[in-house]
Amino acid sequence: MEEATIFYSSLALVFHFLGFNPPSLPVIAHLHLLINPSLQRPFLELSKKLGPVFSLQLGSLLAVVVSSLSLVEECFTKNDIVLANRPNLLLSKHLFYNHTTLITAPYGNYWRNLRRICTIEIFSPNRINKFHGIRKDEMRRLLLKLSRNLHEVFAKVELKSLFADLTFNNLMRMMAGKRYYGEDVTDDSEAKEFRELIAEVVENGGAGNPADYLPILNWDGNMMIDHLLTLQESEPGSYTDQIIKGIILVLLLVGTDTSAVTVEWAMSNLLNNPEVLKKAKAEIDAQVGEERTSGDYTIGGYDVPGNTIVLINAWAIQRDPELWDDPTSFKPERFEKEGKDHGHTWASIAHRMVNLALGALIQCFEWKGLGDEEIDTTEGKGIIKPKVEPLKAMCKARPILDKDLY
Repeated sequence: MEEATIFYSSLALVFHFLGFNPPSLPVIAHLHLLINPSLQRPFLELSKKLGPVFSLQLGSLLAVVVSSLSLVEECFTKNDIVLANRPNLLLSKHLFYNHTTLITAPYGNYWRNLRRICTIEIFSPNRINKFHGIRKDEMRRLLLKLSRNLHEVFAKVELKSLFADLTFNNLMRMMAGKRYYGEDVTDDSEAKEFRELIAEVVENGGAGNPADYLPILNWDGNMMIDHLLTLQESEPGSYTDQIIKGIILVLLLVGTDTSAVTVEWAMSNLLNNPEVLKKAKAEIDAQVGEERTSGDYTIGGYDVPGNTIVLINAWAIQRDPELWDDPTSFKPERFEKEGKDHGHTWASIAHRMVNLALGALIQCFEWKGLGDEEIDTTEGKGIIKPKVEPLKAMCKARPILDKDLY
């Protein structure tokens, strides 16, 4: 009886420190859960059973999953410094220059220098505004390509590749002054090599690094790389080759597919909700006219030891019925009541491209699905959750395209 009392007391102590955890397997513990390509779904079901905080033993790594908005706020306000580091994963080591890029570097002076460079020299409103002409030109190219022979009847178009071309070319022209996707590519052999390298990096998750293979050419204009190299001449310690390459690599990987996938998901939901699409079109017409944690901390009353990975299930929070009315329905108008959300400063490049693309596509074309069935919204693998089936739809140009607004 005494032994049983000690056992349960110890068990309760473990629960207090880490939160409850699901059943595990010998040796691998909870690693088998990672086989699921859509982790957010089983994590949501586990949070319903175990509570908004539960722990996972991923081999030798301890992780805590948080699925509550209030606890997420606790993580990034009360424990923001403690949780500022990232885990030293193999992907971070081999793809992101041995944990030295903005999204993988440990918290400290080096990371603060990276943040300063990005905030002041790359993501400042003045710097982003200078590339307005590039965004407009790339959007115009997409509209012209879609509008060919589409003035009279609806025609079937595949949008996923077009969105990828749009976002990659926009960012590459901002950084290097070159187009590597779609039509009008000047150096096809170099562009082909670049596309293959990017595809290999995305597919293999760190097996190769495009920044090591791309030749440095005499690019025209004061592009991002030119600007950073100029700053390197006056401040070589703050703008090393590794820092510059890391910044460009992060921009390529997080600033392209994320935007393209966002636009594709938005268009898919609009096509599945024609009344919302109609409302958005009317509104546009009316407005425009034609690493590791560095110390122990607590989350939700649970004591969490240092070196624990914190996983935020944003997908579950975005579908929490206590936070949102009818959370699983596509209702973009729900955000009209919240006022302007300034969001993340560093996301401004993506926001401008996504907003411009969606607005122009809704304004300049009539849209409908291929048939009576809804657009397939099955999620694929990867952190940005692309669609399994590339978006295909029927579109027809609107007369506003003839007015040369873009």
